[in-house]
Amino acid sequence: MTSACGLDFGTSNSTMGVVGAGGTPRLLPLEGGRETIPSVLFFSFEDGGVHFGRQAVAEYVSGVEGRLMRSLKSVLGSALIGDTTRIRARRYDFLEILGLFVAELKRRGEAAHGRELDSVVVGRPVQFVDEDPKADAEAQQQLENAVRAQGFRQIAFQFEPIAAALDYERQVSAERLALIVDLGGGTSDFSVVRVSPERAKAADRSGDILATAGVHIGGTDFDRLLAMKKVMPELGLGTETRDGKRFLPVAPYHDFATWHRINRLYGEASLRDLRETRREAARPDLVERFIALVEDRQGHRLIGAVEEAKIALSSQENYRLEFEARHARLDVEVSVGELTEALQGAVERIAATIGETLRRAGIAAGQIDSLMLTGGSTQLPVIVARLRAMFPEAEMVRTDVLGSVGLGLAMDAARKFG
Repeated sequence: MTSACGLDFGTSNSTMGVVGAGGTPRLLPLEGGRETIPSVLFFSFEDGGVHFGRQAVAEYVSGVEGRLMRSLKSVLGSALIGDTTRIRARRYDFLEILGLFVAELKRRGEAAHGRELDSVVVGRPVQFVDEDPKADAEAQQQLENAVRAQGFRQIAFQFEPIAAALDYERQVSAERLALIVDLGGGTSDFSVVRVSPERAKAADRSGDILATAGVHIGGTDFDRLLAMKKVMPELGLGTETRDGKRFLPVAPYHDFATWHRINRLYGEASLRDLRETRREAARPDLVERFIALVEDRQGHRLIGAVEEAKIALSSQENYRLEFEARHARLDVEVSVGELTEALQGAVERIAATIGETLRRAGIAAGQIDSLMLTGGSTQLPVIVARLRAMFPEAEMVRTDVLGSVGLGLAMDAARKFG
């Protein structure tokens, strides 16, 4: 039985995979028999414990006092990596919190696999940080350090879209030129790859990867953009001061709409600034709603509700976002058209990055045989429509949108360490 695994540590969800004796990859059950676990931790102030995944979300939503941490991957390579956050009597840095989550994944994976996992191929986006090779290299090193500290002795990395291609290749019967579209929680990555049953047998596939490119846009950015368009105006965004000379500051609303920045608003200095803004505001009632949400630390729950609206609009035309909190009842109607409008700039950046991927590969859009879609955001109507417009003749293939990367990483781990 192999001691090597693939680790897909995602911004929103994570998986671990291994390859069995027959050479078939499988994902390990990590939470209640499920193969995916939300990349979330909750530090409970009531029982003093740390909860993970769905249990972490359940504890938080039930009103247990504590601190929710999510989207930790987005911090890698950024200036926030050096920040600390207070959890009761002590301060944790982000890498320490990230390490706690990886350690729990390893513990659960070993329990499900029945033996120690000492070698791992870790998935990584094509770019942790856009157009900054130094910060990108630092981000990978930070992740490697966090993984090694949990007891993995051999560590390798693989691009997440390449891992998805390895999984997709198991179902092809002839050579195809595929564009792998991987829209994750924090990044969007693209690769042009030649796949075939014969090529699948090769240990070195570097010659089959014609080009890769990525952009730091993902599902959490879509949540932020939707929140800024439809929710933050209900809290005062876009309103003026009483004297009509300026609009209220945008920065606090941007922070409150961004998962890994929400905790920054919970300090007393930020609350003082918001109270000063309320005194100057033409609509102090709206700012009072904002203050109540910050005082009650409702930011992550609010953006979770926005994420639910985004997901619902993948399959319906309209959604009613209702959110109850002290002094802050929100009731907002959101349509697919409004979501499309909110995401338009991000979608165009994604389309431009796809164009750059094709340019690097030296091919035209019409030469792509298959679009392999992975990542939850590939189900959004605005994304599907844009891809259809760019590649009208290509076959659109959906694999396991949350599991294909983990399966491909498991296959890569078996080749590298098996």
